[in-house]
Amino acid sequence: MTALPAPAATRPAARRWLLPAVCALLLSACAAPPVTEVPQRRQMAMPALPAMKNFAPRPGTPPVRANADIARDILDLFFRMESGREVPRFTRYEAPIRVGLAGQVPPGAEAELSRLLLRLRSEAHIDIARADSAAAANLHVEFLPRARMQAVVPHAACFVVPRVGGWDEFRRRRHGPEVDWTTLESRERITVFVPADVAPQEVRDCLHEELAQALGPLNDLYRLSDSVFNDDNFHTVLTGFDMLVLRAAYDPALRTGMTRAEAAAALPAILRRLNPRGERLPARGADDSPRAWIDAIETALGPRTPAPARRVAAHRALAIAEARGWADNRRAFSHFAVARLSLASEIEMAVLNFAEAARIYAALPDGALHVAHVDMQMAAFALGSGQAEEALVLTGRAIPAVQAAENAALLATLLMIRAEALEMLGHEQEARAVRLDSLGWARYGFGADDTVRNRLSEIAALTPPRAGG
Repeated sequence: MTALPAPAATRPAARRWLLPAVCALLLSACAAPPVTEVPQRRQMAMPALPAMKNFAPRPGTPPVRANADIARDILDLFFRMESGREVPRFTRYEAPIRVGLAGQVPPGAEAELSRLLLRLRSEAHIDIARADSAAAANLHVEFLPRARMQAVVPHAACFVVPRVGGWDEFRRRRHGPEVDWTTLESRERITVFVPADVAPQEVRDCLHEELAQALGPLNDLYRLSDSVFNDDNFHTVLTGFDMLVLRAAYDPALRTGMTRAEAAAALPAILRRLNPRGERLPARGADDSPRAWIDAIETALGPRTPAPARRVAAHRALAIAEARGWADNRRAFSHFAVARLSLASEIEMAVLNFAEAARIYAALPDGALHVAHVDMQMAAFALGSGQAEEALVLTGRAIPAVQAAENAALLATLLMIRAEALEMLGHEQEARAVRLDSLGWARYGFGADDTVRNRLSEIAALTPPRAGG
């Protein structure tokens, strides 16, 4: 999320870079090696698209984190904006929360919202439900065409605004103090704006992060490896850590109007009750991410920055991480950024940095999903170089973590790579079944049928040309 000129909070479109942009780069980088015989590239027969797949509701995995660290994270999430501005008082909804939908509600959005509200009630113990009528709603979700949203807030994929009840009111007040979170004294009326014409997974992701922000956290912290409140965007649905943060925020021992010091005094007892395991774990005590590192990462990932400047910024971020002696997800993410930006021109550097990122992520108690993202990159390299068995090992290792994280776009990509590897090894029937499975997930993760078919063609193009007939 990023501060608007009038400081409402947004989910920047740039945060969606992880899978589509990386895939685009690796697909161009992993050109198939030449062969000495007459090559004949297989023509990709496009299968009919199956029904869209979706994930069954599941609770988040409890955090593996010391309560002392979690308390500090909660304070930084509630009492500081991403820009660094301090928030003077703790706020939350004090009345029961009733959610209303408005605008061009896309198919499946109501079901996604129902699943999310069920999780918020059962895991975070928040009194939240659908409103009986528009007038009864105090948390609004309005769906708009993406172009209409970004004509007003150009870089936001979705965003949340306090003290407004809809789009027209937001437009009237967007330059005023009413939409400034730092002036908020209580949460009584908030609106989440979500694009209506994006993939179902993007709708779900926006609902998860923006509703959670409407309920609680105002900040994103790069040091959080198990949370949606991290601009690395590895997690796309609310995690067990996120649910614990929200449950603590709505504990009776906290109340709207508390200062940071008052909340800090109350949190240890709250977390002892809610997360007794966290009392037995040692604190990591990670330092704050310095502005220089954040700026370097944001420049490296900025889609409007020229590629050479992005590569320089990624190396600068890695140098800062090394100088600070980090061995956490931020050091790994710095390697990941360098690797991602080296794909098109320096394959060896990309592979080395992906490998180092995976090594660091694998040492973290909550790093399985992050390793899976690296495994997808390496599986694509393996497929492009004809190492079908290695592609099967990497995709097989990554798929369980991706399923658990409910990332259909990444899951579909892994399955497409796996289908190509199986076909290279002559397992035609199994390859067809895996490819068909991938398409059901791709319809959820990528949306439009043409986008799904294009992704299938791109993965197929990684496969080396076949010799002879």
